[in-house]
Amino acid sequence: MHAAASCGKSLNAVRGRVSLAYCHRPALVRPRYISLNGSTRWTAHPSSPAHRPTPALQTPSMPYVDIARGDDYVSLWYVTNSPTGHVGGFDPARPTVIMLHPFFLDSSWCDAQFGDPRLSAHYNLIAFDARAAGKTVSRPSGLQDAWTDAADLAFACHALWLSPAHVWASETIGANMAIRFAALFPEMCLSLTLLSVPSPTELEAFFHTYDELLHMWAHADDLDTLEFALMQIVSYIVGPDIDMDIADELIAYFEMSYPPFRRHLLAQLGNVLMNREPLTERELAAVTQPTLLIHGDRNQIHPLQYAERMAASLVNARGGAKLFVVKGGQGYLSVVPGWASIANQVFVKFLERQPHARSDLRPPAEPVQERMSRALDTLAELVHDPSIGHRGREEISSMSFSRISPQVQGLQTENFMHASKDSCKAFSPLGADGRPMRRYSERKHDHWFQGDRYWMSYAESGQMSEEDEEDYLRGHSGHSPMGALALEGQLETASKEIVRVSASHRAMFNPGTVERMDQLVVKSNLARVASATAIPLGRLIIRS
Repeated sequence: MHAAASCGKSLNAVRGRVSLAYCHRPALVRPRYISLNGSTRWTAHPSSPAHRPTPALQTPSMPYVDIARGDDYVSLWYVTNSPTGHVGGFDPARPTVIMLHPFFLDSSWCDAQFGDPRLSAHYNLIAFDARAAGKTVSRPSGLQDAWTDAADLAFACHALWLSPAHVWASETIGANMAIRFAALFPEMCLSLTLLSVPSPTELEAFFHTYDELLHMWAHADDLDTLEFALMQIVSYIVGPDIDMDIADELIAYFEMSYPPFRRHLLAQLGNVLMNREPLTERELAAVTQPTLLIHGDRNQIHPLQYAERMAASLVNARGGAKLFVVKGGQGYLSVVPGWASIANQVFVKFLERQPHARSDLRPPAEPVQERMSRALDTLAELVHDPSIGHRGREEISSMSFSRISPQVQGLQTENFMHASKDSCKAFSPLGADGRPMRRYSERKHDHWFQGDRYWMSYAESGQMSEEDEEDYLRGHSGHSPMGALALEGQLETASKEIVRVSASHRAMFNPGTVERMDQLVVKSNLARVASATAIPLGRLIIRS
């Protein structure tokens, strides 16, 4: 199936519609416009009247779910579309939909779904902020991966007494979490919908570029460098022809949520994103729920062929996995207005074909320790590792579900520690009011470092004339724009060895090694610099 999407519509127009429809729901507006004071932290189930605090007039605070198990701790922030702002206000007659936000974003970016009456008027919606995203607070761990994220979601559903729910997951981290959640906790998941189905690992042609851009983002020393890295990442995810209103808002959010002085959060996300392990055929076959895959045919970082492969591998999905292709769609399908509307429509039609389910809040039939112990046994059977079933028998935490090897665990921990070191002294792109100092589209084009939309740079401030632009387009017809990946014949994913080596480089390439390199590079050869900084020689050579 195909559908045409028009993406020229300004995101600001959609934002205005949402803010009018939910003027009493300040939590659905971007976090920069709401106060962090007065947040409600629950000590018992929110449906219990004795523990229900009185919210401020017309500004109900959203609650957290605290999960403290063993040496792991996470406080998950969530938003709902209920009048009270928490699950105690859900309509029992409506089915519940759990929404997992795209990577690098948070639950506030689900407003295209919360603001759509096709969903909000007929379903109970709940969206969680993942670890290192939004308002969620967590203890960093080198064990974190997609399996532990799935366990976080199961702990939250158990704590909130959520009825079985439909799961909507966007992009790489959300989709990998949702698949594992459906496999380990099938009774909690009614159906599975994945937007922008990720490849097993990042494409080999894109892997190192992505890695370098994340490093440039985390260690930028000035605004131009930071904006350049962020625009490159946005153009890779959403496409080089992205609407500038959307680019401005995404870059502003990245600058506020993950500025260089908060690069430890970016390192935490980067560990999960770049070091992920591909799912096996056996693990995919464990998904038995009805499954819908929505994918753009122009997604350059996750080509369509991987969505087709996953649909074919979900052999036990009830009724067979369905793949819907968005014509012209790329990344962030749930965010870009034209694509989000199409995705919402397809999702609603998919839900209408499922049996009706109520959302009564009832205590779980099984204690959390016993349920999580059964899930560990299921995981041990899926991956043929009996030792997993014996983990944390006294107190199971989310980290008990980790599939990270000891070597990668050490590298992820080291990477986080390096990112945290002196981060408080890092560059800040924010003004005194806590907002970006300028919009990306307002930057000056007076330096060779800046390029036009075809990624052509100029020594002077003048830009390409219309006639020259037409000549350029005629001469490059049939080719990808400069800056876009030429993926023809380069659709292989990064191997485990590439992922492992990159993780080790990421842990070593930190501000301390850069300072030592600067002291030596003026009067030393590359071999001496490499030996003094512990960085492999190939890492120091600029790739063409």
